[in-house]
Amino acid sequence: MFSVRLKKTLDNFSLDVAWEMDKEMLVLFGPSGAGKTVTLQMIAGVLKPDAGRIVSGDRVFFDSAAGIDLPPQKRRLGYVFQDRALFPHMTVRQNIAYGVLGRDRGGREGMVRRMIGTFHLEDSEHKYPRHLSGGQKQRVTLARALVGRPEALLLDEPFSSLDNNLRIEMRRLLRDIRRDFNVPIILITHDLLEAYSLADTIVLYAAGRVAQIGTPGQLFNQTANPDMDLYMALNLPLLMGHLSE
Repeated sequence: MFSVRLKKTLDNFSLDVAWEMDKEMLVLFGPSGAGKTVTLQMIAGVLKPDAGRIVSGDRVFFDSAAGIDLPPQKRRLGYVFQDRALFPHMTVRQNIAYGVLGRDRGGREGMVRRMIGTFHLEDSEHKYPRHLSGGQKQRVTLARALVGRPEALLLDEPFSSLDNNLRIEMRRLLRDIRRDFNVPIILITHDLLEAYSLADTIVLYAAGRVAQIGTPGQLFNQTANPDMDLYMALNLPLLMGHLSE
């Protein structure tokens, strides 16, 4: 069980959210500025909550009442965000190996080798990022995030800069990751089709609060938020068109 209860005030914005998940694909969905990225940053440990608690299984990452605040490197989370670039001076193999720095060399090599095979990067492992396609770069980024066997995978709009064909390929890859790695995945997306087709559970954010939690069918049939009802009305025809193709 992965459990989150967070409060944070930033300038004129106030966040107060709580939700929990099992080993599933959970999508944080809602308009820009609703607090989705701030939530992921606090889970990862790069932004400190004002109050709250973050728990993964029997490990407490953050507890304001108990004075617990684990640094990011001790949280063992894979974090991929939209503009996270690969190191241009490192090969594919070296980029993936960066995700397990600190392990003994023998163990590290074995882990990297398995990830190269899992993500079908055998023909690219000695190439530099400038020689990779967009899809290959995304596979390397995901391999680097997963190589250390994280307790959860955090994805902040990782495919937003890709064209439609590559996004479809990455959606398939995410489904494979969920099946093969058995790890909780928290995905932020503004793409309605992505949310509908990938999520087990959707947490709908609105103005720094959780407006609704449910399955894609529950939320897209009827939301509990008037602004999101309008958003769905405008975008559902496009979604249904995709699903019927």
